[in-house]
Amino acid sequence: MKFARIVFIAAGVWGIFVLTPLYFLFDVTGRAYPPPVDYPHFFYGFLSVTMAWQIAFLIIGSNPVRFRPLMIAAMFEKFSYLVTLAVLYGHARISSTAASTGFPDTVLGILFIAAYVKTAGAKAEMR
Repeated sequence: MKFARIVFIAAGVWGIFVLTPLYFLFDVTGRAYPPPVDYPHFFYGFLSVTMAWQIAFLIIGSNPVRFRPLMIAAMFEKFSYLVTLAVLYGHARISSTAASTGFPDTVLGILFIAAYVKTAGAKAEMR
């Protein structure tokens, strides 16, 4: 259970650390990846939903056995992004550099699977 706790808390902290600056980089993102984003609600909506998942990772990390079912959704969150990158790269819509941004999610997705497997026989701690 300690492994799962470390994995999910680290994932949540890492995600918050990486995502928070994006709230202040809307215009920079539009310049680096033209055309500029015409729909700021999509950009900020993506950040909000993604930030919510970082909080979910922290919640899972607080009691991995109790919140084990959420690990399935967490794995989906990671691997659906990786599939998206693979499809976009396969259709030449993003560069290999952009596709490589999925590496941390690959590592975390694999660690989420390991955490899920390691918590299989444990009994939930109720608070």
